[in-house]
Amino acid sequence: QVQLVESGGGLVQAGGSLRLSCAASGIIFNIHDMGWFRQAPGRQRDLVATVTSSGSTVYADSVKGRFTISRDNAKNTVYLQMDSLKPEDTAVYYCNAYHGSWSPYWAQGTQVTVSS
Repeated sequence: QVQLVESGGGLVQAGGSLRLSCAASGIIFNIHDMGWFRQAPGRQRDLVATVTSSGSTVYADSVKGRFTISRDNAKNTVYLQMDSLKPEDTAVYYCNAYHGSWSPYWAQGTQVTVSS
């Protein structure tokens, strides 16, 4: 089973930065695409960024130019560097692994709160 543990969330002022980490186990990490999702209260969970097994990246328009996803295969960890944070970035952030589809199993996520 895939085990994912997100960390690094917190409270930050608008314009600030935060770096999220996701430690993965139970998968052959380096062959899977990895992604970050977020979910704000009352809203559905949306895909924010993806990093493929080959290292290419894709971002949602809402975060493009501000967020950077990366991975360290030696550490089985994916990161999300978030810069120029906005209040609308406030959400619980989740990571997930792609197995032909995104895993239906979600961890606790990490709360990111951006104050104005």
